[in-house]
Amino acid sequence: MARSRCDLRLLLLAAAAAFIYIQVRLFTTQSHYADRLAEAERSENQCTSQLKSLIDQVSMQQEKIVALEEMKIRQDEERAHLKILIHDLEKRSVQKLPNINMVPVAAVVIMACNRPDYLERTVESILKYQTSVASKFPLFISQDGTNGAVKKKALDYKQITYMQHVDLKPVQTERPGELTAYYKIAKHYKWALDELFIKHNFARVVILEDDMVIAPDFFDYFEAAAKLLDNDKTIMAVSSWNDNGQKQFVNDPKALYRSDFFPGLGWMLTKSTWIELSPKWPKAYWDDWVRLKEVHGNRQFIRPEICRTYNFGKHGSSIGQFFEQYLEPIKLNDAHVNWNSEDLSYLGEDKFLTKFGKEVASATPLHGSDAVQKAHNMAADVRIQYNDQEDFERIARQFGIFEEWKDGIPRTAYKGVVVFRYNSSSRRIFLVSSDSLRQLGL
Repeated sequence: MARSRCDLRLLLLAAAAAFIYIQVRLFTTQSHYADRLAEAERSENQCTSQLKSLIDQVSMQQEKIVALEEMKIRQDEERAHLKILIHDLEKRSVQKLPNINMVPVAAVVIMACNRPDYLERTVESILKYQTSVASKFPLFISQDGTNGAVKKKALDYKQITYMQHVDLKPVQTERPGELTAYYKIAKHYKWALDELFIKHNFARVVILEDDMVIAPDFFDYFEAAAKLLDNDKTIMAVSSWNDNGQKQFVNDPKALYRSDFFPGLGWMLTKSTWIELSPKWPKAYWDDWVRLKEVHGNRQFIRPEICRTYNFGKHGSSIGQFFEQYLEPIKLNDAHVNWNSEDLSYLGEDKFLTKFGKEVASATPLHGSDAVQKAHNMAADVRIQYNDQEDFERIARQFGIFEEWKDGIPRTAYKGVVVFRYNSSSRRIFLVSSDSLRQLGL
């Protein structure tokens, strides 16, 4: 009996120990899983937080995209509206052209941008002489860009047709450091000349810039020159400018010359010439491009001895380049010339070659390093030979004329000959290349 009790106690003790062991194991397991569950909850919370942050960032980017799209839509609407306004304005402006049967000699366009004070001075100078010949020379102002002061100034002149070129695309230069202005100018010129020649169908156009005043005989000069352009296809354009037209280098208001160098600065060309040039018009530096031999070929340009335009633009795209030395001293013609009665047949290619050749041949040749000094002491026309561009620049520097060349041609040169007057007198200085006499047939 006592043994049975002892066995029972042992069994109860073993059962209690087993129970305690099981409870300890259960507690340990529960604690382990509780830690893992807590870790899982922390990871879940962290993932939830990161996901919310990503959702917020995506939302912000979407808002920015929507804002940019809305901005683009507004810009497109503003651009379309601006184009409509320009078209309507141009349409109303063209209605101001003289409604008569007379065929104009040439349209005259003033190229403008952002200088209202310059534009006013130019327009007032032109209207002083254009009003009496308005039907022959209808006047246009072509503005590049949206400068409000220039536009207002242009629209103040009811007798002038206003055109506006607006190009909002960013300018891409071909070389680093280039001024974008030269690219904008070239694009504006092409647009304006396309408008006048192709859209309005003018036979000829005279191009002026918004920093020029004109001589009293400006329009008579170009009316007479128009016949030259029509009858002589070896003339590419007619200019009112002489690069060596400073007071001390000119004398004869009636003298005109052929030149292999494009002068620009107040010039006229025909529709047929523009149709040739327009498709290959350059992106920038259009005037130097016209001076390339591959562009003008065997054609020449007509220029006066005394300028019919005066450039007062000290501030502009060229930043006053050469202004004080070469532009400010230019003489603007003030003598009366009846161009309608002048016989200009001597400017024909063959006649001019013969006439000019004789004048060069009759000039007294001067040689030696002191040739320029000798020229100061002569009383007759003289000619001095230069051997190359460096030699020409040395001689030109001593006289004070333009030294610059473009594509192998000195400014104002014809067959390599640069001619100018000595101290405003009637006697001439001829600077001739080593090949000039041969080119002149001498």
